[in-house]
Amino acid sequence: MTRDLSRLLRPRSIAVLGSTWAENVIAQTARMGFAGPVWPVHPTKPSIGGLTAYPSLAALPGAPDATFIGVNRNATVDVVRELAAMGAGGAICFASGWTEAGEPELQARLVAAAGGMPILGPNCYGVINYLDGALLWPDQHGGRRVERGVALLSQSSNIVINLTMQARGLPVAYVACLGNAAQVGLAELAGALLADDRVTALGLYVEGIDDAPAFAALAEAARAAGKGIVAIKAGKTEAGRSAAASHTAALAGGGAASSAFLRQAGVAEVATLSELLETLKVYHVHGPLAGRRFCSLSCSGGEAGLVADLSAKVALAFPPPSAAQRGRLGEILGPIVAIANPLDYHTFIWGDGPRTTDVFATMLAGYDAGIFVIDPPRPDRCDPSSFQPALDAIEAAGRLTGKPAFPVASLPENFDEDLAIATLARGFAPLMGLETALAALSAATTPAGQAGWRPVPARVAQAVRLLPEGAAKARLAAAGVAVPRGASAPTLAGLVPLAAGLTPPLALKGLGFAHKTEAGAVRLGLATLDGQAEMAGAQGYLAEEMVTGAVAELLVGLRRDPVYGVTLTLGLGGVTAEVLADTVTLVAPVTADEVGAGLRKLRLWPLLDGYRGRPKADVAAAVQAVMALQRAMLADTRLAEIEVNPLILRESGAVAVDAVIWEDA
Repeated sequence: MTRDLSRLLRPRSIAVLGSTWAENVIAQTARMGFAGPVWPVHPTKPSIGGLTAYPSLAALPGAPDATFIGVNRNATVDVVRELAAMGAGGAICFASGWTEAGEPELQARLVAAAGGMPILGPNCYGVINYLDGALLWPDQHGGRRVERGVALLSQSSNIVINLTMQARGLPVAYVACLGNAAQVGLAELAGALLADDRVTALGLYVEGIDDAPAFAALAEAARAAGKGIVAIKAGKTEAGRSAAASHTAALAGGGAASSAFLRQAGVAEVATLSELLETLKVYHVHGPLAGRRFCSLSCSGGEAGLVADLSAKVALAFPPPSAAQRGRLGEILGPIVAIANPLDYHTFIWGDGPRTTDVFATMLAGYDAGIFVIDPPRPDRCDPSSFQPALDAIEAAGRLTGKPAFPVASLPENFDEDLAIATLARGFAPLMGLETALAALSAATTPAGQAGWRPVPARVAQAVRLLPEGAAKARLAAAGVAVPRGASAPTLAGLVPLAAGLTPPLALKGLGFAHKTEAGAVRLGLATLDGQAEMAGAQGYLAEEMVTGAVAELLVGLRRDPVYGVTLTLGLGGVTAEVLADTVTLVAPVTADEVGAGLRKLRLWPLLDGYRGRPKADVAAAVQAVMALQRAMLADTRLAEIEVNPLILRESGAVAVDAVIWEDA
């Protein structure tokens, strides 16, 4: 259900209930110059915050567009019911003590009382609308009125308060908290914020994503509107949430699934609050960046060296200038300056606006975007006027070339807030802190998600059972995945005659173990099964022809995820999978091209691609096997997890040597 949040987010009238909290809300609306009426409601107090109080909701002049409910949790339910009945536009439910405190029934009563009226929370700080000066916010904040800017949405009130205190010049249009998100969820609130034409981008601090398909749809719509989304994902999923203990569960946990989902949805993910703010600056001015070929210019070899070193950590490229660029730059800068990228243009042209502009524009024209390292002196102790020609040249180069040009201070405090605000107002995004700037620019180049991509809907976790390996192999064969010839029996003695037709060398496996190698339930290279001893704890036995001609081993794992539907994990296989942790995780459904690209991201990809004269593995066969496993997983919702470890790759063909399948019990 999509509710109309416009009255709640952009109210023309505000009601406040409570005492101390209500006074704080009234003070914040007055400070921001809210033009509409603010109606305090209190049964006994004649005034609150200097405004005449109404004894009840029924006594108000009309149904409020937005209401801040600062009363206790039980009274909140009654207030919400009355507001909904009178046609109010929505409410902030501030009180705590609901599902997060072990009271889910009370939270369910609150949602039922709201009906179709939108509510944020409960356990929610509120909303700040800096565009219209409308605040349903009971605390201090560091924002100011703006005409356009970014929206900040957080599941932590403290984090978002801290973000409003930034002195980086970023214009913030909205601040919103989700609280428990009992009714209005992440995608719905985010979509309502982005629907305001005055909002340029969205920054998220989230601990969980409640509806992954809806969020993917939101991200696609935002991208189509030229609005970037950047997120910090906290509280990442632990692998232990899966009942099926496996390599896949361990490797797909710890945030791998959430990062894969955000990447495939076209949402930039960053690690720090500073990176979040700087990425939002880029998005505010330019939207998502189209290319990753950057140039870097500075008047110091030290700064150029820092850029070169730090750029190795990010997904940006700094290719050398073209021959034409080198020729023109050499004419302007003279023979002493070595023409390179990053470029140290020295100080020969310092203060000469036209020549500086010529250098900057000539360099920038050959790239997707450029960074210009510049640290204006602090204005309280120094005179920064000599830096103005260089700042003007950066802007001129950007306008002449039509390419994004970013002034970058090597230290965040070296770009004054007033200067940052003025620079942003002219359509340029000054970035604070060299390492943070590079990370932010890399994030801002996150490509759009595949059109129409939505993850598989998540399902409630079920009790699961482990299939015997013989049955698991039969499932794989039916799905079109090659498996070794083999035979199985409940006892070792019963297996011997069944295995007589198999061609040695043989592998003997004890069944009933999720991890056979660790249990000592695998014997390899056997010429015969005669004389083999029983395996302690085995619940049957499997004999197979060993696969020869192996070039490499892969781990392929698909599992149901409680948030993202189905995840796919790829990595180098065998018993070292978790030790190496050289894996990539994707969220289904994926294409064959995406699987191939994922394999190429592995650090040990060269081992598959003929490293130092080794044979090349049949990667195409591996991709076909992965796609077959995905089709099987998506077609049968009873399957909880499929793990093939290893999938042996030969020069021609791929064979699933070991398979673990968990299905609903």
